[in-house]
Amino acid sequence: MSVLHYGLTPKMRPISPRRSALIAALDIGSSKIACLIARLRPHPPQQTLMRRSHTVELVGFAHGAARGTKAGGVVNLAQAEEAIRHTVDVAERMAGVEIESVVLSVSAGRLCSELFAAEIDLAGSAVSNGDIARVLAAGSQQSLREDRALLHSLPVGYSIDGGNGIRDPRGMLGSRFGVDMHVATMDVAVARNLMLAVERCHLVVEAMVASPYVAGLAVLADDEADLGAAVVDMGAGTTTTAVFLGGRFVHADGFALGGHNVTRDLARGLSAALADAERIKTLYGSVLLGGSDERDMITVPPVSDEERGQSQFVSRATLVNIIKPRAEEILEMVRDRLGASAFAGEPRGRVVLTGGASQLTGLPELAARILGRPVRVGRPLGIAGLPDAARGAAFAAAAGLLVYPQAAHLEHFELRGRRYLMNGAGGYFARVGQWLRESF
Repeated sequence: MSVLHYGLTPKMRPISPRRSALIAALDIGSSKIACLIARLRPHPPQQTLMRRSHTVELVGFAHGAARGTKAGGVVNLAQAEEAIRHTVDVAERMAGVEIESVVLSVSAGRLCSELFAAEIDLAGSAVSNGDIARVLAAGSQQSLREDRALLHSLPVGYSIDGGNGIRDPRGMLGSRFGVDMHVATMDVAVARNLMLAVERCHLVVEAMVASPYVAGLAVLADDEADLGAAVVDMGAGTTTTAVFLGGRFVHADGFALGGHNVTRDLARGLSAALADAERIKTLYGSVLLGGSDERDMITVPPVSDEERGQSQFVSRATLVNIIKPRAEEILEMVRDRLGASAFAGEPRGRVVLTGGASQLTGLPELAARILGRPVRVGRPLGIAGLPDAARGAAFAAAAGLLVYPQAAHLEHFELRGRRYLMNGAGGYFARVGQWLRESF
C-alpha cells in the first residue's frame, strides 16, 4: 500500500490485444459485495462495442450482503474483511481457480474531477511515443495532493505550438507539445482503508477505478459515448456520476445519498423495521402514482415481537408520497452537479441510470422530467455468461470492472523526472468545451 503514500492508487498494466487474461473484479458497496471472475480473449473489432479488444466470458460469480461498510467506505475493518473473504471464496469455487489480485471499484471518498495542462519542449521535430509519455507525466505530477488519492489520469486533448484539438499527435511536427488531462481523485484515507480491507484477505489490489466510469464502460454504446452521455450510478449509500464526451471520460462527481436514504425514510414514515422497509421498497416502491394506488393496500409488519398481530396497512399512494421527495432530492442534486460540468453544454447528451437504487418503478420518467434529457436504465453489454441476477443495472459497475482492462492503456501514472513547464488549467469546463468544439 506504499503507493498511496505518494497519492497514487495502484493501476494495472495494459492488457495485450493479442493475449488472453483471467481478471477478477471486486465491487464493494454499501449494501452488497460482488466478485466476478472472467476470461478475456482477443477478438477482432466488432460493429458494436468497437472499442473492446477482447470478449468477456464470466467463469465465477458471487455476491452477498455488505458488512462493515457505509457510503462505500470501510467503517468496520473486521466485518468488511469477513464479507470480502466469503464472497471471493464462493466466486473462486465456482470458477475453479484461486485468484491473487482484483480490480476494485470505488464510489466513496468524494469523487471529483480537475483538469490540468502541461507543456514540454519537443526533443525532435516530430512527436514520438516518448514525448507523449513525458507530457503525460508532466500533467500527472500536478495533480498530486496531500489528502487526495489519484484514481484516473487521462488525456482529454493535445496541442502543438498552441494549436488545440489534436487527438493523436504521433508523428506531427512542432516545437512545443502540450496536453490537457482529466484527473479524478478521492479522499486518500478512504482509499487506504478499502485497500487494507482487501489486502487483509491476501489479495493484491491491481487497480482502483471509479464506479461510474466502469459502469459507463459496461452500459454505454459507442455512439452514446461519442455524442455525449452521463452515467448516474445510484447505489445504496452514494450517487456518483461520470460524463463521457467524444468517447472519453471527462468528468466525475459524487455525493453520499442513495437507496439507503429512501429505505430509512420509509422506515420512519411507516414506523417499520429497516429490513421490512427495504423489502417493501424493493417489491412495491415507485415514484409514480397510479389510478388505483389509493385503494391498493400493503401490509407493514410491526417493529417488535411484542406488537405481533398489530400489523398496519398503508396504500401504495402513501409509499409514493414518502419515496418521491427523496428521489427528487437526489435527482435535483445530480442535475445541479451536471449543470456545473461540461455536460451542460452538450444538448445531444443522454443520461443512463445504473446501480440498485435506479430500479425504482418510474424513476427514468421522473429523471427525464427533472434533468430535462432522455433517460434510460443501463444494463451490462457484451458480457457472456452473466447469470440472470447480474444482468440488471445493479451490477453495471461490477461488470464494467471486467471491461476496464481493455481501457487501462488510456491512463498514465508513471512520474518521470524530466524537464517540463506547467501551466494553469484556465478553467476545467472551458477547456473541455474548447476541445469539443475544435474536435467535432
